[in-house]
Amino acid sequence: MSTPTSLELPDRARRTTVSCARGTFAALEAFPASGTCELGTALLVPGYTGSKEDFIPLLGPLAAAGRRVVAIDMRGQYQTPGPDDPAAYRWPALAADIAAVAKATDTTHLLGHSFGGLVTREAVLAGYTPGSLTLMSSGPSALPGLRADDLRAMLAHLDGTPTQDLKAKIEEIWHSALEPQAIEAGVKPPILEFLKDRMLTNNPTAMITMATNLLTAEDKTQALAAREIPTLVLYGEEDNAWPPTAQADMATRVGAEKFCIPGAAHNPNVEAPATTAHALTSFWTSAEANGAAV
Repeated sequence: MSTPTSLELPDRARRTTVSCARGTFAALEAFPASGTCELGTALLVPGYTGSKEDFIPLLGPLAAAGRRVVAIDMRGQYQTPGPDDPAAYRWPALAADIAAVAKATDTTHLLGHSFGGLVTREAVLAGYTPGSLTLMSSGPSALPGLRADDLRAMLAHLDGTPTQDLKAKIEEIWHSALEPQAIEAGVKPPILEFLKDRMLTNNPTAMITMATNLLTAEDKTQALAAREIPTLVLYGEEDNAWPPTAQADMATRVGAEKFCIPGAAHNPNVEAPATTAHALTSFWTSAEANGAAV
């Protein structure tokens, strides 16, 4: 669970929506503090149980470089509603959503965090061609280790629950496990209230289907390499989801650039936003200098 440190938007940022061929998606949008957007638009896609707010620390620094930045909630996440139909959250549907949002926002640079990285990869493999792709804290295949165990435990807890009762079950998980963990970690009350609201607003069917996707994702690194899209693999040196060694190996296999964020874990967007923004801006500007269409 990614935990923003602040919900206050920077100057020249706003809450908005993106309308596209696949529907309407809740978004945050940021612009340069002065002048025009001279560089290509960046689209930021959050991870599992995450939301657009996870990128708030990056919006100002990224926009300051001279580009428009858009962060969204995927279908079924937080403020983007979704149906109680698992098909809406399987790889083909999620990939089609991202491609449609990217087209509607004139995206040049596509970034996916954690599960969002796997979704953006699916969009690229399905034929969408961004000017660049960034996989942030995202691995080559299914989520391993203790985080995978937590997901399996959640799915076991929800297994067999009628659709109309799923929200109550997820609220049980929040109060019995996630809230105590957040309090122990020192999360401040306003952020804690946001995390609760986000968790209980997520579509339960989306949570279950996305968790299943995370636990069964195939290694498609070779297919991604064949697309020959400028790619950056960015991760924290202490990532506790996909091991940093696995992400570095994925970068080598894709032929991608890689950047390890010192001192960061699974959420460098929150844990080290200045370093992360600098790495992203450098990569995106280089991609444009080498021909990425703006």
